[in-house]
Amino acid sequence: MQAVGRRAVLAGFLATGVMALPGCTTIGRPSYTDIIENLLMLSSQRAFARLTQPDGFWDSQVARINMPVLFGRPGSVAQKVFRSPLFKEKLQRELNRIAEDGARVAAPIVYDAVRSLTVTDALALLRGGDTSATTFLRQSMGSGLVNAMIPELDRVMRMAEDPILNTAVNALTGVNMADAAHALALEADNAIWYEIGAQEADIRAHPESTNDGALIAALKLAKGI
Repeated sequence: MQAVGRRAVLAGFLATGVMALPGCTTIGRPSYTDIIENLLMLSSQRAFARLTQPDGFWDSQVARINMPVLFGRPGSVAQKVFRSPLFKEKLQRELNRIAEDGARVAAPIVYDAVRSLTVTDALALLRGGDTSATTFLRQSMGSGLVNAMIPELDRVMRMAEDPILNTAVNALTGVNMADAAHALALEADNAIWYEIGAQEADIRAHPESTNDGALIAALKLAKGI
């Protein structure tokens, strides 16, 4: 009965467009889908604002990219090259830096996906876990971000002519820069979604930070606060 009561209160709030909290603007008649869209847009905007800064991936607690599996392939030359912890750290930093260019390509794609997202049960997402909306969006986009980032990462890696990166790729038998770009795109994809999810969780925990009256009220009611 308690869950039904909260659902009814939330439905009434969304139907009537309740006045925003102090300091916030009034939003008339937002739907469940509107609330989820706002939540995802804010989460992704905050995530990309962080990731596209210098050292954005490297400094993130959830989005720092580890060494792609590709660079762990066996081989006598590779084993000698990757034996040095200093070399591996420099390579990892370079890959995290290059990933920032991938994030710049990914950002508008994610924003477009949020705007055109079809949600069959927005209320369930609103009442779901800390990253439920992000998980839903990621599933709806599939491999879209990976495929979009590969060409840009390939271009940036070739233009950079970074000696550390070139040495690493050349040490791997049968591997070229396009393969490295693909491997990095897979890692960057995970990192981007981790950061968006972290931002969603933070918004759910501190909705007042959004200054979005409808979102603040909806999240609090959904949590039963």
